[in-house]
Amino acid sequence: MVKRNPHIAALPSQYLFVEVARRKAAFCEKNPDTPLIDLGIGDFVDPLSQTVAEAMSKTASSLATKEGFSGYGPTAGNQLLRERIANVLYQDKINANEIHISDGAKPDMGRLQLLFGSKVSVAVQEPVYPAYVDTSYLLGQKELVLMPNCTNFFPNLSETPRTDIIFFCSPNNPTGTAATFEQLEELVAFAKKNRSIIIFDTAYSAYIRDPNIPKSIYEIPGGREIAIEVGSFSKMAGFTGVRLGWSVTPKELKFEDGTTVADDWQALYSRFFNGASIVAQAGGLAALTPKGLNESKLLADQYLENAREIKEILTAQGHSCFGGQNCPYVWAQFEGLSSWEAFDQVLNNAHTVTVPGSGFGKSGEGFLRFSGFSKNVLSCC
Repeated sequence: MVKRNPHIAALPSQYLFVEVARRKAAFCEKNPDTPLIDLGIGDFVDPLSQTVAEAMSKTASSLATKEGFSGYGPTAGNQLLRERIANVLYQDKINANEIHISDGAKPDMGRLQLLFGSKVSVAVQEPVYPAYVDTSYLLGQKELVLMPNCTNFFPNLSETPRTDIIFFCSPNNPTGTAATFEQLEELVAFAKKNRSIIIFDTAYSAYIRDPNIPKSIYEIPGGREIAIEVGSFSKMAGFTGVRLGWSVTPKELKFEDGTTVADDWQALYSRFFNGASIVAQAGGLAALTPKGLNESKLLADQYLENAREIKEILTAQGHSCFGGQNCPYVWAQFEGLSSWEAFDQVLNNAHTVTVPGSGFGKSGEGFLRFSGFSKNVLSCC
């Protein structure tokens, strides 16, 4: 018989959102006539914009013609899309050829783990998005450091040991907090001192409204020398079902032996990935036009307003709350209750689905994550 992969066996027995879905289904079965407000998993509730949908439809139709058909595209992605990302989202702080287009930020996390291998040491924020930890387990990485919290969930770097890789998400999922210029300057200096590489997740950067909050690690001097950045169209333009993202590997970023990280990333990419969907990339191009950007901003503003209202309600009830300003998540503490107890209480009493904070790590115990991705939030709590 074939032995089971021990790294898969080491994963938590139940993925967080699977258990949330199970409890939601049990409630609905028991209370079939009770409407639920779902402020759990972060997913768009509005349809794709017409600008994006029309671009994808046109491209899909053209693939049914001799003139418009194409097979595999470039592994790194459509060159025009790479150029538009560099220009529109990064104001040309990066070069288009430093970008790889992917099928989403989450798959890129797994591929990045493969890039660095099982021997590296890894640090993650706590509370933490589960994919960072789970992909480390899957690769059999032995050294996983949970960075201790400091102010407003930014890690206490003075108490964080040196690691090879640092996963960092800003605006943060699940806490909804976002790092300032000063905090990211501290993080970049920490990584440079320790010769570490930061994997910077910007999935929620489209929600930043505060000018003192950077949207990219490359806005920080020295960022290009120590960071890979991962981005996504999912929460920016509603591509959660379409699947489209990107990564940036600057030419200055190198391994200990002087090898350029981008060269190894391209080598791995070409062996594990045949390129993002041509139809999805057409949608990405449309999303980055002035009209597409405006449509996305209107939706983002709506979800931010939802988060603001949720935070206002919870704060009035006496809960300590974080986030809800430059991110569509609110991180609320429920004193005297475990996360799952608080989840059940809010589900049964307010008929609202949330996400238990303990699913994001031990320091999330006693918290719930509320998502602003909803049509109705006023009666949620």
